[in-house]
Formats: sequence, C-alpha cells, structure tokens
Amino acid sequence: MKKLFMAAAAASLLAVTGASAQTKVGVLLPYSGTYAALGNEITLGFNMALEEAGRTGEFEMVKEDTEAKPPVGLAKARKLVLEDEVDVIMGLVSSGVLGAVRDFVDGAEVPLIVANAGNDEATGANCSPYISRVSFSNRQVSGPMGEWLAQQGVKTAYTLAPDYAAGHQMVEAFTEKFTEGGGEVLGGEFTPFGQTSDFGPYLTNAKSSGAEALFVFYAGGEAISFVKQYGSFDLAKDLPLYGSGFVTSPLYVAAEGDAAVGVVAALHYVPTVDNETNNAFVATYKEAQGKAPSEFTIQGYDAAKALMAAIDSGASDRASIAKALRGLKFDSPRGPVEIDAATNNIVHDVYIYETVKEGEGLTQKILGTIKAVRDEPNGCELD
Repeated sequence: MKKLFMAAAAASLLAVTGASAQTKVGVLLPYSGTYAALGNEITLGFNMALEEAGRTGEFEMVKEDTEAKPPVGLAKARKLVLEDEVDVIMGLVSSGVLGAVRDFVDGAEVPLIVANAGNDEATGANCSPYISRVSFSNRQVSGPMGEWLAQQGVKTAYTLAPDYAAGHQMVEAFTEKFTEGGGEVLGGEFTPFGQTSDFGPYLTNAKSSGAEALFVFYAGGEAISFVKQYGSFDLAKDLPLYGSGFVTSPLYVAAEGDAAVGVVAALHYVPTVDNETNNAFVATYKEAQGKAPSEFTIQGYDAAKALMAAIDSGASDRASIAKALRGLKFDSPRGPVEIDAATNNIVHDVYIYETVKEGEGLTQKILGTIKAVRDEPNGCELD
C-alpha cells in the first residue's frame, strides 16, 4: 500500500493518467501563495482515495493554480471548461475564489465538487445544482465554537479575522451563536488578507478590550504567524485563544510550536477522531507521509470518494454527475457524512478540540462532539 500510495502522490496531476480514462477532472487549487500547502494536502488526499480504490486509470486530471486570487481562479475555471473540456471540477480553497467562479460553473452547467472553500452563499442564497461541497461551510465551523464557548460560561469575547469573505462569515456565525448563548462580543477587527505580518497592534487592541476570550479565524501561513505572535505576547492567561480549527490545523501546528498549546478550536476533522475507518486511514497516511493527516487531506479524500460514488451510480456526463452527488451518503474518516439534498452542502460532526503536548510533539484532545451539523437552506432553492 505504501509503495502504491507514494507513487500516486508523486505523480503529476498535469499528466493524463492513461488512455482508458473515462472521466476528465479539472483540479482547481492554490499551489502558490498563502494557501499553497492547503492545495497540496487536498491533492494528496484525492490521490490517496483513488489509489486505495485502484481506480486512478479511470480519471484524467488537469491541474490549475488559482493562487487563491478570485480573478485568477475564474480565468483558470474558464480554461478548464472551455479549452480542456473537463467533465467535473474539484477543488477551491478560498471563499473569495468560490464566489468568483460560482456564476460561471452554474451557467456552464459543469459540476463543481468544493473541497475546501466554505463560502456560505455557495450553498445558501447562491446555491446551484452544479455546486456540491464535501468540506464545510463557514457557518458550520465557527457557529458551534460560539455556542460551545457560551456554554462554558464565557461572557465576553473579541474577534480577529482576515478581511475577505471567509473572515467575515466566520466572525458573523461565531457572533450569532455566542450572543444567542448569552455572550457579548466587545469588539473586533479584520486584518488585510495575505498582507499582515505584524499582528502586534491587533493583539494590543484585543487585550485592551477587557474581553474574557479571543476568537479568531486564520489559516495557512497567516495562522502560523498569528499563533506564534500570540504566544510571544504571553496572553494565554488573561486572554485565552479560541478559533475555527484551521488556526491550529494538524497540517502546520508543529510550525506553531508551544504557542499552540492550550488553544481550543472547532473543526470537522482532527486525526484523533476515534473510529475504525479513521484509525485505518491515519495509519495508512502516516506510513506513507510520516505525519498525521489534516482536515485538508480528508476533504480531498472525500471529494474523490464522492466522485467515484457518483460514477458508480451510473453517472457519466456533467448533468448526471451533478445529479448523482445530491443526497449522497458515505462513511468518511471524519464520521458519517451526507451531501444535503436541500443545499448540496455537507452534513457532518464538528469536534471541539484542544491542542496539547504529547511527548515531543503536539496532538489534538477532543473535548466535545456536535453531531450531524447541518446548515439551514438560508435562501437556497434547488428545486
């Protein structure tokens, strides 16, 4: 298994997988910039699922780099559909990029399997029968954190997030659930996305607010910088850090080091989820990669599983693949999942976890599980 998986992971997705390939997949992810590591991890997970199933030869894949920039993502989506004539697109990390390509893929009637971008509108008011999501919505990650924090008796919070669609939606959902539970958000700021290297002024303002807790959404390189600077300010005692789980993702928590210890966050997957499917998945991944998988690995893995299930149901072209994805259910390492037929968004468990030290490394201690988190339609009308 190790040999086969590593061979698949090393293979370039730019290459056609074989003359017998029956489905052409456009892989639209960031391979440069702030979110490059996320794109690579999703690709690994996607390859892993195909390799495990022994079905790499059925899929011809073409990879394009969005750079996490909406105009670039839209241009690359057009290229995949109009020049490469793909049957389906898989990927997208940035909510901003998803917002940019939404109208194009809907109008072109090309199925899009979203493997990260949590833009609430894409499975809400701007939903489409051609857009299905196997990752998460922004509401599904940060809303449970707000609800859980209020249940712990925390009364006040301050928020920080990057200034783009995901940052605003994460904070909005956290604030909604935290205040519903009796909490109060005393203030917050949005930092320039991909341009903020010094979080000192923002941390100073957060401390001055007098809040009991700090909630943040950061991912990728920004998460590493933020957590390390939070640690250098020695705020853990007076202003404990909570967040959407991407802030201490298993993908890069080692780079954050001891500054991440004690941070509590909410996420739909951590490698310490204890079920038979995940235990086997983690063992296989560690053998091949020498590290634990992340939520991004799972999202790529489940994107491939969903696509294969759609094909197995008899789908063979754009319209039938899109239709087959709707309402799909399968067992994932994260637990049982379903693509909600009402919204085309994933339904899954969300885990509240604390980053803790284990030996010389860091791991995730699960504090609670919120079962089958499902978004309301929020304006989505698919029928």
